[in-house]
Amino acid sequence: MRALKRYGQNFLVDRNILGCIIRRAELSPDDVILEIGAGHGVLTRAILQEGVKHVHSVEIDERLRPELEALENEYSALNVHWGDAVRFDYDELRPFPNKVVANIPYNITTPLISELLKFSVKGLRYHLYMLQKEAAARIAARPDTKERYPLGVTIEAMGRVVIVRQVPRECFRPVPNVNSVLAEISLDRNFKIACDDLWSKILHEGFRHRRKTLANNLKGIADVLNYGGKRAEDLTLNQWLEIYGAAREKENPPVHQGA
Repeated sequence: MRALKRYGQNFLVDRNILGCIIRRAELSPDDVILEIGAGHGVLTRAILQEGVKHVHSVEIDERLRPELEALENEYSALNVHWGDAVRFDYDELRPFPNKVVANIPYNITTPLISELLKFSVKGLRYHLYMLQKEAAARIAARPDTKERYPLGVTIEAMGRVVIVRQVPRECFRPVPNVNSVLAEISLDRNFKIACDDLWSKILHEGFRHRRKTLANNLKGIADVLNYGGKRAEDLTLNQWLEIYGAAREKENPPVHQGA
């Protein structure tokens, strides 16, 4: 079947990489897995063969329906959901997933991961993705680097990112024009911050004009404290949290009780 560029389709065909994904995910009989972009069901089947509790797989390409419905009939633990992964209503999934294991289309990396981070409050706290190398570099970027951007800061606030391994482009069909990596995101704190509109606004406005200082980018939005002369990429996580904390306190000042 011809891969469609509009869906960002590059199908994983290398069995060694497939095995690496399965081993790294450390799947157990209690795990409920969310997979994005089932494709021909190669990764889907490998996950099911590990004996997990359930798999929810989201796929947009209706041409794949015969293959995936056949797989769904073969495994009672599989539900295939048809639709756009960025706009899908994950809140309705039952049982609810605790892990994402996915070879996601690279053209939806940022909006998809940003959306899925919101469900950490419901227990979705482990993410294992095949990502474009440059996208993974931005997610894992440290302060004072040009790759630093809002999603990476949010993930740092919630947990950690590990680049598990490089994945040669020859492992996919069709062969993509970019290099890939397997990236692991583990979340263990600040679960509500991904849903906070104020946090999101501060980060996105702070990074909107990268050459400008925070004093310009966040004017009228948040107090930049002592960091007004810095650019967004220069700030550490703790400095971002300071600005965010001050903005929250300004929006919701403490109520002082009389004696």
